Amino acid sequence: MAETSNEKRVVILSDPSALAKAVASRFLSRIAKRSDHKRLVHISLTGGTMGAAVLKAAAANPRAGSLDWSKVHFWWSDERWVPRADDDRNEKQSREALLDHLDIPAENIHSVAASDEGLDLDAAARLYEHELARFSSDYGAWPSFDVCFLGVGPDGHIASLFPDRSEIHVTDRAVLPVRESPKPPPKRITMTRPVINASRRLWMVLAGTDKASALGLALAGASYGSVPAAGAKGRKRTVFFVDEAAAANVPPELIDREY
Repeated sequence: MAETSNEKRVVILSDPSALAKAVASRFLSRIAKRSDHKRLVHISLTGGTMGAAVLKAAAANPRAGSLDWSKVHFWWSDERWVPRADDDRNEKQSREALLDHLDIPAENIHSVAASDEGLDLDAAARLYEHELARFSSDYGAWPSFDVCFLGVGPDGHIASLFPDRSEIHVTDRAVLPVRESPKPPPKRITMTRPVINASRRLWMVLAGTDKASALGLALAGASYGSVPAAGAKGRKRTVFFVDEAAAANVPPELIDREY
């Protein structure tokens, strides 16, 4: 597959454990390749079971301790509007799984404000938007992520962009507040589709039979308004990393057996 191809491809691993280890290995290889050139590396993380599993697998990989993390910046595509110490917070999950185990400058970790820090939801969204703008790229008032991790819900949602809601169609903002989310907690903060799609590589990681339908619809070109995962597309590569249980509806021609 050519370096410049952004065609959607699917990589299938046997089970969630093998999936997490494979994605973690590719992630560390990508960090090594980019950081060797002394460039800033921007990574957007996600929450959820597989998001945490990939980071745990990365922490357990011996290679993680040998990499130069000083040029790597971490962000989150969305965050739950809960207190800083709440176990539901994506940042807390990511820190416990990987970030707290790395020798990385504190200023390289760009977290969303929490609900117990004196800001309201709208102000917190604007603050994160301003933080992204500090690292503006050729693609907008936000960094171009070298890797943007995303989970995919059974309903096809990505980040906190849910089906048939206004947030998925917003193109003039980088970050939005989300209220009355169909998935708890009801209040969230999310990056918008233009920010996500400015990523060089977009990696969606999903496992389980409950994800098979959403994956099939995303690959079949469903409307991104109804299946947000269908509208996620990296500039260089868009890869769905899935286990066999989630791969039931994957057309054979989209399976990448060499990635």
